[in-house]
Amino acid sequence: MNIDIRKSIIDNFKNSSKDEIKESIISSLKMNEEITLPGMGVFFEILWQNCSNELKDEIINIISDNL
Repeated sequence: MNIDIRKSIIDNFKNSSKDEIKESIISSLKMNEEITLPGMGVFFEILWQNCSNELKDEIINIISDNL
């Protein structure tokens, strides 16, 4: 069986409100379980593909400073 996790996650959130997406992110972080990592990765991919180079640099600095 071939499952497209990325498409499944995007489809699950396609009609979600901003508050629902925010709550899902907060909930995923609170759960601290590896099962939420693919969803967070898809959200990060969307963020990365749609932000400026300046914001990408800021994101890298935040990640680097907190590792």
